[in-house]
Amino acid sequence: MNDSTHPLVDALGTTHAPAPAARIVSLVPSITELLCDLGLAPLLVGRTGFCIHPADTVAAIPKVGGTKDVNLEKIRKLAPTHVIVNIDENEKPTADALAEFVPHLVVTHPLAPRDNLELARLMGGIFGAEEAAARWCADFEAELAALQAAPAGLPRTVLYCIWQDPWMSVSSDTYIARMLAEIGWTVAALPDASRYPRFHWSNELVAGLDAVLLSTEPYRFTETHADALEKQLGIPVLLVDGEMMSWYGSRALEGLRYLRQLRAMLER
Repeated sequence: MNDSTHPLVDALGTTHAPAPAARIVSLVPSITELLCDLGLAPLLVGRTGFCIHPADTVAAIPKVGGTKDVNLEKIRKLAPTHVIVNIDENEKPTADALAEFVPHLVVTHPLAPRDNLELARLMGGIFGAEEAAARWCADFEAELAALQAAPAGLPRTVLYCIWQDPWMSVSSDTYIARMLAEIGWTVAALPDASRYPRFHWSNELVAGLDAVLLSTEPYRFTETHADALEKQLGIPVLLVDGEMMSWYGSRALEGLRYLRQLRAMLER
């Protein structure tokens, strides 16, 4: 039975009833992984092609397109009771179209690391994995406490790059920025006020940075990119694992450990 102190309310304020016999299509790669870690893989009847973790488990789950280009007819044929979407990762017209034939849309929108606790409780509560979710939350709390107890490094201003041609970064109003804030790092403020601002390199911009972080996703930056840019800019440029920094759920737990490694990389 769902714990009444944690009502099953999603990011749009919709209250969901427990559905341990659900048929789930997940359109959010990080949440697909979380569902599998909570023991809910048998309920998954569809996933995106970007839902790649855990590889052995998801290989048997039918693909329904990408996160942005969802194949609605494939989903219709799978007859899910629940489709999981995310406000940042999936398109609203897709969600609206799904709502016309899927009984339950579960809308997610974690904005900060601690939001993963409610996310895990929501998934566990709806789909009958409350105990597994409680264990996951305890592990997450312990990892967060360990991160906060570790010696604090120097405060840093960093530019977190997610794309080139055009160059794009992240604003302070993003999950990635709030992950970095856990180790006292601030993302650079840019003239473009959007959540994922475009920017141009300048001496003034570089002068205000302690480091540049190149993410391995969505653009596939590599060590070669990092080495070349570091020579060009004359400040530290680190290649960072985009999954650890931006994926919710299971990767977020590993991501807290990764933050400690990232801080150590720059302190060196």
